[in-house]
Amino acid sequence: MPLEAFHASSALSMGVELELQLVGEHDRDLASAATDLLELAQRRQFPGDIKPEMTDSMIEVATGIHDSHATLLAQLRRMRDALVADAARLNVSLCGGGTHPFQEWAERRIFSAPRFQQLSGLYGYLAKQFTIFGQHVHIGMPDPDSALRVLHALGRYVPHFIALSASSPFSQGSDTLFDSARLNSVFAFPLSGRAPFVLEWSRFERDYFVRMEDTGIVRSMKDFYWDIRPKPEYGTIELRVCDTPLSVDRAAQIAVYLQALCRLILSGEEPVPVEDDYLVYTYNRFQACRFGLGGLVVHPRTHAPLTLREDILTTLSRLKPHACALNGQDALTALHDMVAAGRNDACRLRAVHARSGNLLAVVDHAVEAFAR
Repeated sequence: MPLEAFHASSALSMGVELELQLVGEHDRDLASAATDLLELAQRRQFPGDIKPEMTDSMIEVATGIHDSHATLLAQLRRMRDALVADAARLNVSLCGGGTHPFQEWAERRIFSAPRFQQLSGLYGYLAKQFTIFGQHVHIGMPDPDSALRVLHALGRYVPHFIALSASSPFSQGSDTLFDSARLNSVFAFPLSGRAPFVLEWSRFERDYFVRMEDTGIVRSMKDFYWDIRPKPEYGTIELRVCDTPLSVDRAAQIAVYLQALCRLILSGEEPVPVEDDYLVYTYNRFQACRFGLGGLVVHPRTHAPLTLREDILTTLSRLKPHACALNGQDALTALHDMVAAGRNDACRLRAVHARSGNLLAVVDHAVEAFAR
């Protein structure tokens, strides 16, 4: 069937999706509580959208459409408060973080929904290993060609979002030495990575999507696990590389960073993307996953090496007028302070483990950070 038409949306509007961990009150392992928590949330009017995810120890929540940091943050906080209250009735807790520090993937159970069961049959053990937790951010685009241009211009900034959100240093009981180990699980899927370099929507549909559909590999945009993908049914682009931050405040700040970057790109302040920009893409993405803010990346045009920390700080300075126009300066100030200090969420979790020597304490810290 043809690709769905690119729907009209409010340019630079934003929405956030968060995948959250459900953990036991006492053992702090992942808890199979998604069905019960969803039922409780649906008994009253949940202040957002809530649905199951791949395994029954996780849920996904989503905001509505927002133009400003203030309203987005207010809804995220309302959703958090409702979730924390409902989870307490079930003797479970919720937290962010891109991975659970010590859960065993083989113990997970696929959620009993047809799509998840189908994916489990297709991907085998990878489906259970997909018990990882990310933040997705949607930004409204004025038209489909602009969506593709912005998507590819953002490729240079994908490592920023990995480093800013990185919160998955531990996996299967070990320090992975990565700031974002979560993305290693995503890379295992055959339709992950980056979108094909096409700048016109008509060509994307005719020369790529229809041909892929003819192979029988894909049926909709949902089948692509790209780092950034267009979402024609919403009229947005969707950034998918972020770990779920430890707090909803950080999640809102990251969304505003993306919103301001999209405004900068749409204003014409960035060069038109070319395919050679992707020559350094995989290397830079690895540096961000492995070393976070300390990663050493290569500028796609000048080939100059620079740390992600200094690159993000320079970009934040460039974004000041755009943040002011969007009423998002408070969000970017908070990100600036975090980057200047060189301490993302992965650093915070490692510091807890260094003090305690205990991964239970790491989960405790994540639970407390989410509830605040």
